[in-house]
Order: sequence, then structure tokens, then C-alpha cells
Amino acid sequence: MQEFPIPMLNWRDNIITDPARIAALLQATRTIAVLGIKTEQQAEQPAYNVPRYLRAAGYEIIPVPVYYPDVSIILDHKVYRRLVDIPGPVDMVNVFRRPQDVPGHLDDMLAKKPRSVWMQLGIRNDEVAQKLAEAGIEVVQDRCLMVEHRRLNQVI
Repeated sequence: MQEFPIPMLNWRDNIITDPARIAALLQATRTIAVLGIKTEQQAEQPAYNVPRYLRAAGYEIIPVPVYYPDVSIILDHKVYRRLVDIPGPVDMVNVFRRPQDVPGHLDDMLAKKPRSVWMQLGIRNDEVAQKLAEAGIEVVQDRCLMVEHRRLNQVI
């Protein structure tokens, strides 16, 4: 039997900007780990509001706060301190960290190997995005997950 080489995917194909591909990504996502999630005490901040909205929309939200060492539950779910500590697969990592802090989480994201990493509005790190994309992870940068989800649901 003749073997054919598997064509190498261009890593740029894993950088998602097209609305149709964003819609497909959101439709295929069920489990979202939220890196940098805030607590109920910061309920007015996007890092709490967006995950709360997504949970109400039917996604499983897994909190991965960076601060708040004494907090063990956020949005009725057990808190994990690192992505790799989450048991089972994660479809998406939703990032609420300053762009300059994102590289500090790269190894953790690569080790967990989610299907996608979504950097929230105002968060962009092209070097990290490229490394994730080269590893076969789809990446969205500088977009609000809640806004995109609402837009998608208005179209459907």
C-alpha cells in the first residue's frame, strides 16, 4: 500500500478572523476555561460578566483565576489554578489577561491543548497566537466572545 504524506497546514489558517469561521467555532464549543476570570465581587467587570453570560447561554464555564487564592468556587464551578489541572478536555480557553501577561500562560495553554484560544477585546499577542496556531490550536484575538455570540444568535 502506497503512503501519501499528510499535507502540512499553514499555521496562519488557525488564526480566525472570518465571521463564518468564528460562528463555526462557537457552535462547536461546549466547554470554556476562563483564564483570568474575576469573582462575584467584581461582577461589573467583563472578566466576570462575559463568563456569566456564556454560562447562561449553555456553555460549561471552568474558572481559572490568576488572583484570589482563597476562592475555590466561581459561577458554581470548582476553580482550577492552571489549565493543565482541569480534568478532561477543554474546547476553548477564553483569555482575560493583559497582552504582556499572555506569554506567561503559553506553556500551560500548549500543554492543555484546547481546540481554540480566544483573547478578549483589547487583548492581542501575535507571537503567542503564532505559537498556538503552529501547535494546531485555533486563535481569535481582540474580540469580545459575548458580542460575537450575541451577533451569531441574532443571525440564526
